[in-house]
Amino acid sequence: MSKNTLLKTGEIGVFALGGLGEVGKNTYVYEINNQIFVVDAGILFPDDDLLGIDYVIPDYTYLKENEDRIVGLFITHGHEDHIGGIPYLLRQVKIPRIYASGIAVDLIEYKLGEHKDLRAPKIEEYKSYYTYNFKDVVVSFIRLNHSIPDMFGIVFRTPEGPLFHTGDFKIDYTPVGPHAEYEKLANLGQEGTLLLVSDSTNAEQDGLIQSESKVGRSINELFTRIPGRIIIATFASNLYRIQQIIEAAELTGRKIAVFGRSMERTIEAGQQSGYIKPKKGTIVGPEELKKYTLEETCILVTGSQGEPLAALSRIANGSHRQIKTVKGDTVIFSSSPIPGNQDPINKTINLLFRNDVNVITHGPITDTHTSGHGSGPDLKLMLTLVKPKHFIPMHGEHRMLKRHKQLAVECGVDPNNILIMDNGDVAALNKESIRYAGKVQAGDIYIDGTGIGNIGSNVLRERKILSEEGLFSVILSIDLETKTLINEPTVISRGFIYMKGNEELTSSLASMVKHITLRELPKKSYNELNLKQMIIDQLSDKIYDITLRKPMILPIIMNI
Repeated sequence: MSKNTLLKTGEIGVFALGGLGEVGKNTYVYEINNQIFVVDAGILFPDDDLLGIDYVIPDYTYLKENEDRIVGLFITHGHEDHIGGIPYLLRQVKIPRIYASGIAVDLIEYKLGEHKDLRAPKIEEYKSYYTYNFKDVVVSFIRLNHSIPDMFGIVFRTPEGPLFHTGDFKIDYTPVGPHAEYEKLANLGQEGTLLLVSDSTNAEQDGLIQSESKVGRSINELFTRIPGRIIIATFASNLYRIQQIIEAAELTGRKIAVFGRSMERTIEAGQQSGYIKPKKGTIVGPEELKKYTLEETCILVTGSQGEPLAALSRIANGSHRQIKTVKGDTVIFSSSPIPGNQDPINKTINLLFRNDVNVITHGPITDTHTSGHGSGPDLKLMLTLVKPKHFIPMHGEHRMLKRHKQLAVECGVDPNNILIMDNGDVAALNKESIRYAGKVQAGDIYIDGTGIGNIGSNVLRERKILSEEGLFSVILSIDLETKTLINEPTVISRGFIYMKGNEELTSSLASMVKHITLRELPKKSYNELNLKQMIIDQLSDKIYDITLRKPMILPIIMNI
């Protein structure tokens, strides 16, 4: 059996393959008594410059090389940035068992069902009072509040002391679902927590995060006040919000039609787990909407972040086949912009205003959204209750981690016992100390369609050039025996120039290619690769001199 050589005898190792210095891709590893406990396996949604990339997952090399020591994958909750990578992890690494709870089990099973060729391990559904015993380690769970039901922090009780991994959480004294188990947190503090690894997403926010139940009351008020049809967009993963929207529709006698595959999937899973409970006949199919007046309907859609292919964006630009806006419609954004998404959201809102649609967004007057992540006061309360000796902030960009460290120091944690880490950094700790022990392999793997990890920086660079500068291709037919051109070069432009109206330029470039080819063909040193490179180099300079643009140049040589 392999062993982590970075750790000294008796030390516990903690590191992340994803989730540090970023919001997403959460995958954490705890090494205790030569056993590996994996916590979450999430994805990261790509930035705009990762053209054509669907998801980003962690590099699982370390887990693959040490899979004989893995005892299980423990899931805190069912959000994509915590479970989205599971199918890709299972393709590469043997995981003996998955431990998950409630709605997370349904969402994981649905996700694994989409990968039918995958041999998945058993999913063990845990409850808040369950414990699992391993070699000198007892795993237990603490219910916390988040924007999705069944969010659990995970406790690893070890001979050195208990480790607590919070997962995502907020402090909500009037939640829509079950209350957090604050007594367990306090007991953990009295026991003496060796290490706290805690959510940092809203560490920079000073004010209190409002309760989800207050959002529900605000939505009820809006549904009561608005006379016409309501189109409401929210995060598909927010089951509590979806249930409150359903209740508001029922309160005002509206039927709900759902648009968006992810929304439909979440509602199906929520109904199976009992968190979404519409009355019979409340949710209707799109084809049934014509039976009701506009005032009697509510359209629940994806697209709260302005995603171009989501239902709301297509409704706004008029390309949705089934829903067309009319004057008097009201669109409610039950969400807040994720950083970086403000521009596409504004574009969607502007299109809606052009269509004489009323638009309501979250703000100080209309509380249509609240975060599922705790602000600074929430994080300080967690630190005060748990009383950790050592602390590692997680789940956040570097500035969020730094701010969380400051909060911990304010709560009395020794700054020497706090580590700010990057993915791959290994923390080694025991009862006495915590130290930076070294690094394991960590990085980003790109998912492009069905391809995993075969998208390199060159491919991304080429996609960027194509998207910004376009493609200029020239096709040559060469008789190898006589070393002559069979036809005049054919020029094709895509996304570079409009061929019609630029005949002079294309003719000049075709003549240039012909001249280069006829000059090189008779030479004894003639080489097809060299000819292609020569065409690319000389055309690139010529095109830039004329157009100040650098399209991708693609010579195609057909040897006859």
